Formats: sequence, C-alpha cells, structure tokens
Amino acid sequence: MSDTAPGAQQSLESFGYKQELKRSMSTLDLVVYGLVFMVPIAPWAIFGVVYNAASGMVPLVYITGVVAMIFTALAYAQMSKAFPIAGSVFSYVGRGIHPTVGFFAGWAILLDYLLVPTLLYVFAASSMAGIFPDVPQWIWAVSFVIINTVINVLGIGSIKLANRVMLGIQLLFVVIFVVIAMVALSSGAIPGAEFSIAPVWDAEKVNPALIATALSIAVLSFLGFDGISTMAEESTGDRKSGGRAMIIALLVVAVLFIAQTWFASALAAGTISFSDDDVNNAFFLLVAQAAGSGWATAFLAVNVVAVGIANAVAAQAATSRLLYSMSRDRRLPAFLSKVNSRQVPLAAILSVSAISLVLVLFFVGQIAVISSLVNFGALLGFLLLHVSVAVYYLGKKKSKNYLLHLVVPVIGFLIIGYVLLNADITAKVGGILWLVVGGVVYLIFARKSGGATGPLPEHATATAGESGGEVASR
Repeated sequence: MSDTAPGAQQSLESFGYKQELKRSMSTLDLVVYGLVFMVPIAPWAIFGVVYNAASGMVPLVYITGVVAMIFTALAYAQMSKAFPIAGSVFSYVGRGIHPTVGFFAGWAILLDYLLVPTLLYVFAASSMAGIFPDVPQWIWAVSFVIINTVINVLGIGSIKLANRVMLGIQLLFVVIFVVIAMVALSSGAIPGAEFSIAPVWDAEKVNPALIATALSIAVLSFLGFDGISTMAEESTGDRKSGGRAMIIALLVVAVLFIAQTWFASALAAGTISFSDDDVNNAFFLLVAQAAGSGWATAFLAVNVVAVGIANAVAAQAATSRLLYSMSRDRRLPAFLSKVNSRQVPLAAILSVSAISLVLVLFFVGQIAVISSLVNFGALLGFLLLHVSVAVYYLGKKKSKNYLLHLVVPVIGFLIIGYVLLNADITAKVGGILWLVVGGVVYLIFARKSGGATGPLPEHATATAGESGGEVASR
C-alpha cells in the first residue's frame, strides 16, 4: 500500500517536483511536531528572567506573544496553502515575490534553523552539568547530537514516535506541576502565595515600556511553530493541513504557557524580583518550595530531555528539509537533496549533525550569543514572509480578501519589524555578516545553474515547467 496521499502527490507534482519524502504525517502529527518544536514546558527555564523583566506579569507576556504571533501564523497558513512544498519561507517568498528574494529569505531563516539545534544542545548540556557537575558539558552535547541523528536517520516514523512520547512526558509534568501548585496554594505551604489576577494584569505596573519588553520576549518564545511548514511534503492532508496545524499548535502551546506561568507566578508569593543567583533556576526553586527538592530535580531532568532530545529532534528534521529544498532548487550543493531508501534527506541530516558538533564545541557556555543570532534569522524570514503574502495574493492573484492578504501581513510586518529593530547589536552584526556570506553563496550557485531556479533534473517530474517549476495543467 502506498504511503503517499494521491491528492497531495498531485499537488506536489504540479510544482514540478517528484514525490521523494514519505507521506505519513497526519494533521494531528503535524500539531504534535509543532508543539514539541515549541516545547510546552519552555517557560520553566526562563521563568525567572521573564518574571524580572515583566514585573511579575509572566502570563501577560505570553498573552501578548500569542496575539502578536497569530498574524505570522496566519501568513504562514496562507502561503502554505498556495505552495504546499517543503521549503518554508524559501519557497513561499521565492514563488510569491521572486526566486532571488526567496533565496535570501531561506538563507536568513537557515541561520535560525542551523543554530537552533546548537543552542538546544548547549543549553541541555549546561543543565546536565547542574545535575552531574563532574561530567564535562561537551560529552552531554555530543551525546545528544548522536541520539537525535539516529532518530532522524531512522525516518519519519521514528520522529513521529519520539514526538508522541516526548510530548506525553511534557504534558504529564505540566499536569503534575498544576497539581503541586494547587495543593501548595490551598495548604499555605508557601507563606503569602495565592492565586490572583495580578500576574495577568496589574494596572499600576502596566505601561508602554513594559508591553514593549513583553512583546520582544514573547515573540521569540513562540519560535518553532513555523517548522511545521517544512513537513509539507510528508503530510497526508490537503493544502490547508499545514496552516491549520500551525495555528492549532500555536494556540494550544499558548494556553499551556499561560496556565503554567500563572500558577508559578502565584507560587512566587509577590516576589518583587529574583536575585542574580536565583533567576536562572527560579521555576525549579518554586517547585522545591512547594513539593521538595526531589520533585525539583525531576522537573529539571524532564526539561533537559525536552530540550536536548525532543526539541532538537524536531529542529534537526526541519533544518534538513530546508537544506533539501534549497539544494533541490540548485541553491545549495546538490548532495544535500539526496534521499535514501527510508525516504529521508540523509545527507542533509548528517550535515546538520556535523555542523552542530562543530558549533557545539565552539559555543559551549555561550547561550546568549547563539540566541541572538537565532532570533535575527527567524525575524528576517518572517518579515519577508509577510511581504510575500501581500505581493502574491494582491499583486499576482488579484485577491479581494483585504483582511487576510493586506491587514494581517501589514500588522504582522510591523510587529516583527519592531522586534527586529530592537534586537541585540550582536544579532544585527552577525545577521548582516550571514547575509553577506549568503550573497556569495547565491552568486556561486546562480552561476553554476546558469540562472535556472527550478528543481534539479533528478527531482523534477517529466512535466515540470520553466523556472518556477509549475506545469501548465494541474
């Protein structure tokens, strides 16, 4: 029995590509993948930092974030419906605006996708050092790289299984935390701790500066839902499946973020701010106060596994699909688009692992630097995505749906633009240097391909059209 959905395959072939990846991801699988990529328990590790920056209103930060990011999710949904192919913003911007602009959109978000696995490995290794201080961090980082590479190489089935298991573990601990918090609050285990509306809205503390700070933190907290778009050629659903999955995953994870941080803020018992010594472990200290050090250690271990394995597996899968797509369209070395018998882009997966190994050994202990560069790549890619929605639908398709194709992308562009303008100077300098390197890469491969922008012959259907890869009839 074929693993390929006939309608989905026909849709892919209409863009001039052969079906090479294995179609086995249902809409639910895509939602699970997006949730794992965003990490439902992500607020644990940064709770103290966000608490201090937002004057204790951490849930407000995540409410702000989901409102801000829904515009980008809607933009992704529109472009993924029009172009249900694996390249994400590389494909959307390239076909929506121009292939050259598409390359730079893909190159920008590639900075995000290439560095995200490294960031996760470094972060997880740092956390493991807190549990096992005598073991060098690089050993943990290398171990995580090997585990995640094996899972990805085994194929989409192993990724789906890993996602389900890891998501189940995270959701279980979310429930455990809520129970712990409710018991502690009702029993008075933490003096002064009570559940109130203050963490969501305190009129005396809310001001434009605080909202601006919250917006910058919140937008970056939701990065990852966009990875669903890279799974388009492994989806069994229709053209709208990926977009639906992105919006569902974003809303579900927002509810989880808000609920957990609301309870954690209640446990903080009116703390003004966490000290420098406590800020990075604030959430786990609150768990220890409410339920004991044993539970705090368990939560820390789950956090490490969620970041070092679950999140990193999803990130590596997304990165390899982006490399596969850009290579297939003659914009990166051809070997990156080679697909093995398990129907996965093996060369791209191994390349991501090799790059991660090198970067991990170089960046161990430098989480802030990697984070700033990751953010620049994602935000620039999002900016160009919003432009592509307006250009493609209003300019090329003559759409009259001004809400989805003008209002939404304009608001999304302004939000992302604001965050990008206020990004760290290191991110801006590093990002600009990355784009300069991209310019060199573009010129090299444009010359090699003679200016052609369609798929390489081995990836093309017999009916592939010119440059854009679409055929005359569908």
